[in-house]
Amino acid sequence: MKKQMIKDLRIGDEVETQALVLEVNRAAFSAPHRSGEYFLKLMLGDVSGRVKAVMWDPPRGEEAVQQDEVVFVRGSVGDYHGPQVVVSDLRKLDPARVNRSFFQPVSKRDPKEMMAELKAVIEADIEEDNLKALLEKFFGEEEFSRSFALAPAARTIHHNYISGLLEHTLEVVYFCRHQAALYPEKIRLDLLLTGALLHDIGKIEEYRQESLSFEFTDRGKLVGHISIGKEMLDRKMADLSAFPPGLRLELEHMLLAHHGNREWGSPEVPKTIHAFALYHADLLSARLNQFAILMDKHVPESGDWADWDRFLERSIFVPPTPESE
Repeated sequence: MKKQMIKDLRIGDEVETQALVLEVNRAAFSAPHRSGEYFLKLMLGDVSGRVKAVMWDPPRGEEAVQQDEVVFVRGSVGDYHGPQVVVSDLRKLDPARVNRSFFQPVSKRDPKEMMAELKAVIEADIEEDNLKALLEKFFGEEEFSRSFALAPAARTIHHNYISGLLEHTLEVVYFCRHQAALYPEKIRLDLLLTGALLHDIGKIEEYRQESLSFEFTDRGKLVGHISIGKEMLDRKMADLSAFPPGLRLELEHMLLAHHGNREWGSPEVPKTIHAFALYHADLLSARLNQFAILMDKHVPESGDWADWDRFLERSIFVPPTPESE
């Protein structure tokens, strides 16, 4: 059976396809004659997008569906505040027989080339011996490098695809390099780039990489990547007894403050020029990627405005390209 892509579903379409269960919630019926029964509210997705779904008589027991499972869906697309699939049949599929490329997006860049670029930064730009030794302790470790090269940078917001963390990290390095060039007497390039390379290391433990929808690990939910990254930094620092205390303090603060605001998850706000520069480089990479993803998903036939994005808290203007006019 040919795969129907989520982005191509239109109101009135009949649906027979595979989909990834991104969200599943059981809701009780309000009608007295169905007291004690429930229906399913779902979010289904694939690499092309996501769509709401509802199933009035869901499977139970061992056949009950869970988040992050791939299912066969039969139904039709109705209109309930936008497209919604009304599911008539829902069956779990064998994960071993699922084509993961339909459900798990991948960076457009080659991870091997990106990792070579990252290691070239360490070799060419990190002049201070202790900073270089620290980075080599991380990226010289095969298992860490493999996990870092494949991890997403987020589950939904930005760079949320395989190798997204590596791609995002290199973008942050790029923006940090340009900030340092503007203030060479105030910003230490090798210190700032070290913070850029390490700021999101906790994400390799925050997400389950075997999960098709990049589900959080228990530690990811309970501790979060900032605190996990600080723990990882502490463990490597323990093997570097001669590491200068001042540099260590700067790096610790950069990791803890890189989200910029406490309401965004930072234990501290940036209080050094290096932490402040890293925060803005991180934010710029994330926001531009959000814009790019929205622009890629935009259908020109729908007009010049993309759909409202709840993370950016706006709709964005996407004028026609000269080629499409």
